[in-house]
Amino acid sequence: MVQNTLALGAEAVGCAAFDAGIKGAFGYPGTPSTEGFEFVEAMIQADPARVARWAANEKVAYDLALGMSYAGFRTLVTMKHVGLNAAMDAYANSALTGVRGGLVLLVADDPGMHSSQNEQDSRRLAKFAWLPVLEPSTVQECYDFTCRAFELSERLQLPVMVRLVTRLAHCRAALVRREVLAPTGLGVAPKETIQDWVLIPSNARRRYVDLLAKQAGMVEDLAPMNRLVAGTSRRGVALAGMGRAYFDQLALEHPELRAMPRLEVAAYPMDPALEPAFLAQVDEVFVFEEDYPVLEERLTFQRAGKIHGRLDGSLPRTGELTPRLLKKALGLPSADGKAASTLELPIRAPRFCDGCGHVDAYEAMQEALRNLGVPDARVFGDIGCYTLAAQEPMAAIHAVVEMGASISMAVGAALSGQTPAVAVIGDSTFGHSGLPALLTAADSGANVTIMILDNRVVGMTGQQPSQALDQVERMVLGMGIRPWRPPSGIPGPRWWSSAASASSPCAGACSRNTTAR
Repeated sequence: MVQNTLALGAEAVGCAAFDAGIKGAFGYPGTPSTEGFEFVEAMIQADPARVARWAANEKVAYDLALGMSYAGFRTLVTMKHVGLNAAMDAYANSALTGVRGGLVLLVADDPGMHSSQNEQDSRRLAKFAWLPVLEPSTVQECYDFTCRAFELSERLQLPVMVRLVTRLAHCRAALVRREVLAPTGLGVAPKETIQDWVLIPSNARRRYVDLLAKQAGMVEDLAPMNRLVAGTSRRGVALAGMGRAYFDQLALEHPELRAMPRLEVAAYPMDPALEPAFLAQVDEVFVFEEDYPVLEERLTFQRAGKIHGRLDGSLPRTGELTPRLLKKALGLPSADGKAASTLELPIRAPRFCDGCGHVDAYEAMQEALRNLGVPDARVFGDIGCYTLAAQEPMAAIHAVVEMGASISMAVGAALSGQTPAVAVIGDSTFGHSGLPALLTAADSGANVTIMILDNRVVGMTGQQPSQALDQVERMVLGMGIRPWRPPSGIPGPRWWSSAASASSPCAGACSRNTTAR
């Protein structure tokens, strides 16, 4: 039965996955993708035939989804763009193994870096892996494209990426749903395909040839999603993702824009014949896409000059695409003929929650460093809400790069002779990618101090359950790191820092040659 609902773009992907008959959903929380998993998780809780699980990191989530696909069932895996970096080994190699049950990957990019270390474009990673990617521009397309992605995945026997960006992932609109399908398995991968899943070099070489041979069929399957729209003007526009959405909005205000020939792209790889056919209709092209100049570079390669976008300065090289930027590039006035407003809203910097135990932990750390006579120490931080300590007035951490880097960087600095070498990492990040780094720290014998801030939830993205819940101390001990004990007769903490609140204990771990506190 078709029904209507109200959903965010990311939620529409999760809703479509449920309606398409997935057996399971897996992911690691990361803004702006989190709501996609949470939406389908809430629906799955009422259906005992399905499963939804957060994983320790994105690679594990992707492997879980790949295993479910191998067993013959449809599955959804969700992550943000930098999370795909962590899953890249699994993602790229799944292009060679192929899939059994349909496997759809929701990736949400973050142009403008609202909550991310960079604004990389996942379309590049799909091309790198020779895999298809669908790029919706509306909430309804998020739903429709996801349903189509499962069909495409099973037809091509390949994973399919659905790529959103922040504004679409967090845009709310009415959604028309299809009939809900029950999970139906295709059966485990048959015996004759077993070698396809065993990526020893001889098999991998064969599978790579097979993957490249699928590209023509992939282009043919995706061709209906891309289109040329004729116009009477010699100025044209190439549109993708939110560029399509914003141009359609502007066309309501400026109907004359409909005279511009349009190349509308919603799926990759695209038919290479589209671009020359489009360029033959125009003398000048404006390219609106988010965020890397993927289309712009392709068009510029075929025609030098009069291609306007990120590369020639018609649009800023970084940051989000906005309707105002489209207006400026096209030379459009506002609806009343006046220049568009340039009101700048004040910046509201994020801060620690009231009563957060992380504040106590950082203050204790800074006091200890002062007592050691190291007022200008350098502390390696990690990804999480505790990264806020990098800001004034606390300014307690001085390097934040990517998930799990704090421990590895501290060990590297210690091996170079830096002392003290201090790392701070949260419990979820510790489970995500801190464990291998701690194993290296323990094996290296480097003199490092590692503070594990046990928040008991993934605090940065909505308080999802931490995979390391109630396990941190055993994990550290399991690495061969000895617990610190105060000298006889001297009172003091053993594992949990007395500076941390009861709701947010803080554990400190050091190398095997030093104390743990």
